[in-house]
Amino acid sequence: MDAREMALHRAYEHAVRWLAGLSDRPVPARAPAEEIVRALGPGLPDGPTSPADVVDLLATACEPGLTAFPGGRFYGFVVGGSLPAALAADWLVSAWDQNCVMRAVSPACAAAEDIAGAWLLDLLDLPPASGVGFTTGATMANFACLAAARDAVLGNVGWNVARDGLTGAPAVRVIAGAERHIAIDLALSQLGLGEPELVATDDQGRIRADDLRHTLTTEAPAPTIVVLQAGNLHSGGFDPFPQAVGAAREASAWVHVDGAFGLWAAASPRLAHWTTGCPDADSWATDAHKTLNVPYDCGLAVVRDAGALRAAMSRKGAYLIHDERGDPADTVPELSRRGRAFPVWAALRSLGRDGVADLVDGLCRHAGEFAAGIAAIEGASVLNDVVFTQVCATFGDDARTDRVMSRLLEEGTAWISGSTWQGRRVMRISVSNWSTTDDDVARTLTAIRRAAAAV
Repeated sequence: MDAREMALHRAYEHAVRWLAGLSDRPVPARAPAEEIVRALGPGLPDGPTSPADVVDLLATACEPGLTAFPGGRFYGFVVGGSLPAALAADWLVSAWDQNCVMRAVSPACAAAEDIAGAWLLDLLDLPPASGVGFTTGATMANFACLAAARDAVLGNVGWNVARDGLTGAPAVRVIAGAERHIAIDLALSQLGLGEPELVATDDQGRIRADDLRHTLTTEAPAPTIVVLQAGNLHSGGFDPFPQAVGAAREASAWVHVDGAFGLWAAASPRLAHWTTGCPDADSWATDAHKTLNVPYDCGLAVVRDAGALRAAMSRKGAYLIHDERGDPADTVPELSRRGRAFPVWAALRSLGRDGVADLVDGLCRHAGEFAAGIAAIEGASVLNDVVFTQVCATFGDDARTDRVMSRLLEEGTAWISGSTWQGRRVMRISVSNWSTTDDDVARTLTAIRRAAAAV
């Protein structure tokens, strides 16, 4: 066995041991970063170390500083696990070591993107001729989509961003709901579009379509982008797409949908009604490493006008080999990137259409179980309509809610993050992992009851 093979075997052993122990270990990390630094050794050695020994040191030193994200009892943020086929495919991605930017250089990467992209458009009920880019995550998916939107709406008034930049360009109005995700603000800032104009939202964080229509008509016509949301960060709620898209169309605005985790409702016959009207938008951003449960990092940028996405993202270099059918590099900001489509293809192939629907439905069912269990705790209240995978609860006043969450994290059975929503501190539960079981939900609810009783 040579050095590379030995290192891979050690990595496999450590990975299997880590995954097998997730059900029994505390979910929060047990050691701070400073302790991990000491264990890893902050000084660069003078001489070489065998690859297998490096893997052993990395695994043993880092293990106490790892949070059990892949386990069934992590509900903080919206973090999915990794489906078995997707995880194994991601190992192959690293072993194959392809730079997935040119169709001619790595035909397998292009083929995986072509197939996985078409499957995604079908599952999410999006226009079949749309352009699909495999980005690092939803932030860069929003970036790519909004870049296409910016360039298109300015192009409609005769301004060429690629040639002339933004200096002296007509102002672009970007309108979003007051409860949009911070990823929208990040992307807009990076694109030189500044902060969005905000439209009021209802008690579930959904944009008010009448207020949107009013906002769109209060100023003279201008290049305009409207940002809508599929899956509110706190409530899981969906904007009223038929009315909101209709209002935007009346103003000739580009409509973008941030659907980081909620866009996957379209894959479930039971939940697809929440996305009615969503396919009428111009672009959509989502994460595959959230609801679909592929490994980090993988976001998806979808633009109805594939040419607009290519125009915003693609640049030609004399040393590159260009394919007339288009290259993966034409759809995302990066030139160098790993084969993100392979794990997506593997996840979709392993689940099939029915399996994706079952995955989404199962996450939502567990969210409903959490809501019912918490509502039965004395002094606790669930604040949102649980329509998807999010549950926001309080345990009385803000101070007690924070104490319950702190006690829960100290105990370690589960990891649930806090937040502030509509002026109140909340326990925010995000059910995002395929491996969460009924027993995981029951164990977590028992831990929440213990924490609430203790404070």
